[in-house]
Amino acid sequence: MSRVEETYRAVHAVGPGKLELTDKPLLDPPAGHVRIRVEACGVCHSDSATVEGVLPIQWPRVPGHEAVGRIDVIGEGVEGWTVGQRVGVGFLGGSCGHCEYCRDGDLVNCINQGFTGVQQDGGYAEVMVAKASGLMAVPDDLSSVDAAPLLCAGITTFSALRNSPARAGDLVAVLGVGGLGHLAVQYARRMGFEVVAIDRGDDRAELSKKLGAHHYIDSSASDVAKALQALGGAAVVLATASGGKAVAAALGGLRRGGVVISLGATDEPIELSAFELLFKSLGVEGALTGTPAAGDATLKFSALSDVAAMVETMPLERAADAYAKMMAGHARFRMVLTMS
Repeated sequence: MSRVEETYRAVHAVGPGKLELTDKPLLDPPAGHVRIRVEACGVCHSDSATVEGVLPIQWPRVPGHEAVGRIDVIGEGVEGWTVGQRVGVGFLGGSCGHCEYCRDGDLVNCINQGFTGVQQDGGYAEVMVAKASGLMAVPDDLSSVDAAPLLCAGITTFSALRNSPARAGDLVAVLGVGGLGHLAVQYARRMGFEVVAIDRGDDRAELSKKLGAHHYIDSSASDVAKALQALGGAAVVLATASGGKAVAAALGGLRRGGVVISLGATDEPIELSAFELLFKSLGVEGALTGTPAAGDATLKFSALSDVAAMVETMPLERAADAYAKMMAGHARFRMVLTMS
């Protein structure tokens, strides 16, 4: 047997901040799982949970939870998927189907669900094994490179906006025009909202307008809350940038009954005024990715409405470089590894 037939290449984390290229044995998937020939995998900031050991990790571990590829082996008991079908694997590794949350239809908060690239190997590899209950169907209209970032950055922003209280014509603000935010602006515009993009400096103003924003607020030169109120007050502020102070500052820009939806993971506390929460009926929520069905919808909506991430590709063997560029904030705006 050749090396390709009995092993595959992968990049795994072997210690804090250390990624290495390796060969792994090619194994058949267990019951309830499929084996996927990966074609592309996005590099997401959440991969730092594995690479930097933010979460409890058993090294070595292959990161990557924006993986797209084709099924080549189907495990026992798997139904609804076919060999050769192109699928996506996101952050949620697949619901169990029997815990109290699953039984109530809340697949996102399944208590027995592992995270892709954390408890099980992810997509920085030519091959990966994934639980069938977590798979998403990739439309033919999307290339694997274009689909990859939508499996985390896309589904997170799309689901948060689609499930928000905002309705077509409402003012919706996107705080942070980066890896998540540049997709959120596109989704918000195509969902029929009046879109405000917010970032520091004027260098993102032109880009924001090209992405679909009707208004741009430079948070380093303007009071965000006052600027939003001058536009009538936001029904929703989607906070894609990490930082509790920025989230708290945006609260004052909400109209009565408005909500801030926080997507950026941060240890910085969010200091809120109970007076404003009470007397303006404001809300602060968090949103963690979405169900596989929401992933299907994200991919379909993106193909139908021409929403696309701005990506830079690198080959698998340069995964460490792609990860370093992303962590340094130099990616514009999503890094994607290619396996061919």
